[in-house]
Amino acid sequence: MLGLDRITFNPRIMAGQACIRGMRVPVSLVLNLVANGKTVGEILEDYPYLEPEDIQQSLLYAAVNENVTI
Repeated sequence: MLGLDRITFNPRIMAGQACIRGMRVPVSLVLNLVANGKTVGEILEDYPYLEPEDIQQSLLYAAVNENVTI
């Protein structure tokens, strides 16, 4: 789907929610952080295991998926 190779779905991880690279980091968390004014730099500082591309793909996923909730 649109080259979103960092967005994964696994029923055993976070109940199948869209997550970042199979980690227990839901896309909805990243979107919530951005929606509440966190910058990419701040997110990466708070979550050092994330990469800028993870945040970018989370935003792209939300833009093309109308069922995303934050």
